[in-house]
Amino acid sequence: MSVITTIEELRLLAKKRVPRMFYDYADSGSWTESTYRANESDFQKIKLRQRVAVNMEGRSTASTMIGQQVAMPVAIAPTGLTGMQHADGEILAARAAKKFGIPFTLSTMSICSIEDVSKGTDGHPFWFQLYVMRDRDFIERLIERARAANCSALVITLDLQILGQRHKDLKNGLSAPPKLTLPNIINIATKPRWALGMLGTHRREFGNIVGHVSGVENMSSLSAWTAQQFDPRLNWGDVEWIKKRWGGKIILKGIQDVEDARLAVESGADAMIVSNHGGRQLDGAQSSIEALPAIVDAVGKQIEVHMDGGIRSGQDVLKARALGAQGTYIGRAFLYGLGAMGQPGVEKALEIIHKELDLTMAFCGRTQMDTVDKSILLPGTFPQ
Repeated sequence: MSVITTIEELRLLAKKRVPRMFYDYADSGSWTESTYRANESDFQKIKLRQRVAVNMEGRSTASTMIGQQVAMPVAIAPTGLTGMQHADGEILAARAAKKFGIPFTLSTMSICSIEDVSKGTDGHPFWFQLYVMRDRDFIERLIERARAANCSALVITLDLQILGQRHKDLKNGLSAPPKLTLPNIINIATKPRWALGMLGTHRREFGNIVGHVSGVENMSSLSAWTAQQFDPRLNWGDVEWIKKRWGGKIILKGIQDVEDARLAVESGADAMIVSNHGGRQLDGAQSSIEALPAIVDAVGKQIEVHMDGGIRSGQDVLKARALGAQGTYIGRAFLYGLGAMGQPGVEKALEIIHKELDLTMAFCGRTQMDTVDKSILLPGTFPQ
């Protein structure tokens, strides 16, 4: 195999190795996918100022996110169905994050359960992302399970009260495990590495839900349950309710609007994530990097601001940091690595991003993350 040097190369390898319905699930947006594409392309418009004859010794990409020391201002984002990109995917990604020294966030809709990930990382603290369901008893039990697993932060997703229309998922008949239709069988037959991995694990369903909800014991009963459980009535009162029951660090995910950012501050959350759900919800919304500066200007002194969406390189991380993001999250970038090569692939994705971040910071005349600001960007090329 040739030397892998970019996230794009991991993406191409994942596309070869992961069954189409799961690759498409990770690598797609809603409707026309215009916001999904803008998340990435808007980073490319931002230009960097190269500085020379600056002492580049003693560089460090270390920083903090919600008071936690991190090797770089990057966390692994919560992504559903991660364990369908590669067998035991959530456990493998959590191990890679632990090894690298950055946070891992587990999705409510993960294949490996909270307990699986805790055991698989020897009780190492991780973050848990919570979807608010109508079944509040189940939500209370999820919160208790996250506490028992030593989770150090709760990430509440606010932008999925209803599901965006994702055309590829509809066309592929997405399910976990995959429905054994003829096209799916033919496609899986071309992915022997993936299939062997899946045969070697018992984790093929939504581990946080199946067996933890009355009447949900298999995929057919799970489908009926989830169809009615995402709660369109979600409001700021629910955030307050969760905050009281959790009692620990809270991060609010899905903020795109300055008015909502102010409400997030009032909620008493520790941080917010400027995010459009990877372009998977409202197509036609602005990119995350475009939305970031106005939100930072409005509330950045009152709450820690993070962002996700479109990050495919260390340069993207640096640009987000320059525009005021204390931390960033990678979703697709780590999923490509996972689908391509399992845990070593996630480690490779993190290495690529870290190397690019370190070198770009140096070329811009900075040696510490705390000194990175808008002055490293070329005026007129970045959103205000």
